[in-house]
Amino acid sequence: MKKLPKDFIFGGATAAYQAEGATQTDGKGRVAWDTYLEENYWYTAEPASDFYNRYPVDLELSEKFGVNGIRISIAWSRIFPTGYGEVNTKGVAFYHNLFKECLKRGVEPFVTLHHFDTPETLHSDGDFLNRQNIEHFVNYAEFCFKEFEEVNYWTTFNEIGPIGDGQYLVGKFPPGIQYDFEKVFQSHHNMMVAHAKAVKLYKEQGYKGEIGVVHALPTKYPFDKNNPEDVRAAELEDIIHNKFILDATYLGKYSDKTMEGVQHILNVNGGQLDLRDEDFEVLDAAKDLNDFLGINYYMSDWMRGYEGECEITHNGKGEKGASKYQLKGVGQREFDIDVPRTDWDWMIYPQGLYDQIMRVKKDYPNYKKIYVTENGLGYKDEFKNDTVEDDARIDYVKQHLEVIADAIQDGANVKGYFIWSLMDVFSWSNGYEKRYGLFYVDFETQQRYPKKSAYWYKQLAETQIIE
Repeated sequence: MKKLPKDFIFGGATAAYQAEGATQTDGKGRVAWDTYLEENYWYTAEPASDFYNRYPVDLELSEKFGVNGIRISIAWSRIFPTGYGEVNTKGVAFYHNLFKECLKRGVEPFVTLHHFDTPETLHSDGDFLNRQNIEHFVNYAEFCFKEFEEVNYWTTFNEIGPIGDGQYLVGKFPPGIQYDFEKVFQSHHNMMVAHAKAVKLYKEQGYKGEIGVVHALPTKYPFDKNNPEDVRAAELEDIIHNKFILDATYLGKYSDKTMEGVQHILNVNGGQLDLRDEDFEVLDAAKDLNDFLGINYYMSDWMRGYEGECEITHNGKGEKGASKYQLKGVGQREFDIDVPRTDWDWMIYPQGLYDQIMRVKKDYPNYKKIYVTENGLGYKDEFKNDTVEDDARIDYVKQHLEVIADAIQDGANVKGYFIWSLMDVFSWSNGYEKRYGLFYVDFETQQRYPKKSAYWYKQLAETQIIE
């Protein structure tokens, strides 16, 4: 039996595009996902969980079940339909009402400015590869900081790493480009510059709250730790997904070892980066200003050395064993190992979360504090008798909370955990079959039903005891 601190946040996570629905209601501008889903997938984000209309229900459930924090993102195109220019007052009013309801229910809102949903106007103009969009983002952030005084916790971006990965490496996010490492790293870099500029502005203007960033940090291990090629593959994969953006966040530059790995990948695959002196000036100025780091953690990967061509097969329908991931000059992921995995081939390995937390503590000691901002188990829930007996989800969350308790015991400053997700939501590249929520959503009627995990989570929040 392990215990978490008294002041620990037991939260639930959501994202605007995955939960709100109302994708073109009350003046909201289009995002690239609207078009991309229509053209490429068998589902859309309409109506998702209808959070736009049903947030009072979800927040009442949160209060009832002991959820005292919620991750919410603001849809940029609900405030600025084209990313800049005229403000959509109906969108502003919606978020004021939403945050007011959060506080009324005793649920602290942790608000993200960008969660995969750049307005389509800006996305089609290069997204964050276009440096002009860095400035549009900072202006949008400045508007929100001034407007929403109810918010005490701000996150600039959610998962800069998977954005570059999804858009330009795997190709499962719009614009659907594959194997373009130049764009991957340039996107990472430019978004980190946008983050740093927003953080610097927030601090210079003296706002009373806290600000940070959320990074997805999948831990990378060599398949054979005694094989130098496997060790190198794990290091290179870690640079792509973790080290490059962590260095930018907390060092204000890229270490020599990081840049050696980046240059190797670009030498093999082609491309060069535009890294400017003024970028590093702002990264350096912001490196000690982050009040917190959000870690999203779902899986670890085991890497083998690999010299062949790039080939990635994304498992979008939960057909276990359908994944393939091999990158030229980097390595290949090995899925057939003695670790449980989900139907989507995500390795269930709580130790990876502990290792990432302790890595941040050791390598980036100016981190201040950590929230585990997403973690959870997605699978095909079986809905019977108005509930879901999701013991596997309970076991998954319990194991990850146990390693968080271990990390706290070992000196890491971890202040909260947000289960992904509060209620069932739309999934970017999986649609509606893959469910994560504490509360089951009937997407036809939009009724909510507490799962077994919701009652377990309630007891956990009341006692702080993991059992």
